[in-house]
Amino acid sequence: MSRRVEDNSFPTHRAESLMRRAIGLTEGTLPHPNPRVGAIVVNPDGEIISERAHLRPGMPHAEAAALADAGSAAEGCTVVCTLEPCSHHGRTPPCVDAIIAAGVARVIVGTLDPDPRVSGSGLEALRAAGIDVIVGVEEAAVRANDPAYFHHRTTGRPFVTWKIALTLDGQSAAADGTARWITGPEAREDGHRLRAESDAILVGAGTVISDDPRLDVRLDGYDGPHPRPIIVAGTRPIPETAVLMSRDPLILTGDQPQGHLTGIEQVSMGGAEGVDLEAAMEYLGDLGYASVLIEGGPTLGAAALSGGIVDRVVLYYGAKFGGGTGLPAINGAFRTISEARPASIEAITPMGRDFKVEASIEGAF
Repeated sequence: MSRRVEDNSFPTHRAESLMRRAIGLTEGTLPHPNPRVGAIVVNPDGEIISERAHLRPGMPHAEAAALADAGSAAEGCTVVCTLEPCSHHGRTPPCVDAIIAAGVARVIVGTLDPDPRVSGSGLEALRAAGIDVIVGVEEAAVRANDPAYFHHRTTGRPFVTWKIALTLDGQSAAADGTARWITGPEAREDGHRLRAESDAILVGAGTVISDDPRLDVRLDGYDGPHPRPIIVAGTRPIPETAVLMSRDPLILTGDQPQGHLTGIEQVSMGGAEGVDLEAAMEYLGDLGYASVLIEGGPTLGAAALSGGIVDRVVLYYGAKFGGGTGLPAINGAFRTISEARPASIEAITPMGRDFKVEASIEGAF
């Protein structure tokens, strides 16, 4: 369904450049369960007259906002948008209606929207109105800009990232449980950026009990949303005084809820061995969470990997040697090499003295 820009009035290189600019407009936005979208209005002389991004759910979509800024000057212009304009009523009216009403001559789209409420119908409505539509410009870059949205709309589940910090010899903490700080400030700051890109953050009750973490985003100047804490409960009671109790946590329990926690949302997700994490991800997907970050310890890490819910692994290797056996990243026995799962290393990035490895793992453990 895609075609490249071929007419001389809008050359391919210009369309690609504008699409990359539109992608850049979305930096720092997290409108999930809506997609990250940037839009630019360009007049027939090739000049940008307005550009906007979709910032938060319920706020104007990028195309509608950019057209509103352009006003009557949008007539006869080209709209460059990263995603197919929506054609359904949600919290806001359809963007295709705003585009048609503005008298736009051409719309250049990065990729189709996988949402079944849209997927192709937005483009059909524009073409039916006599608007020239070009789709497939910088498509890979657009999809890479918001993998969680595309994963969620395709599978119904959130995109799950498991994050862990390790010494160079593979220890996640010392034998006495101390782990502060395995990595330096650059890696820790990058970890907070992962939180800023996540709708929810998943930890086990053991982490809450031992560390009493805040699990919020601590970046200079950050004013965006913080991921909702999701706690996987065990047999031990979670302290009522835990910091997370003031952050609207969702507690996933087995068969027995944490009876002493009044006013805290709890959902039973009982499985054969405690909480059924696969069912939990389906539930979180139904709630509209498109991205989940796991920051739990070795028990939760092992359960997540064996449950096959992990889509991406981010390993921060601190420039330290433990020099012995401390606490592993994953609990359980590695009995034979045939049990190892192949991984695809997607990026290796220096972080001050440390480095970050991003990888995906094939199959469940």
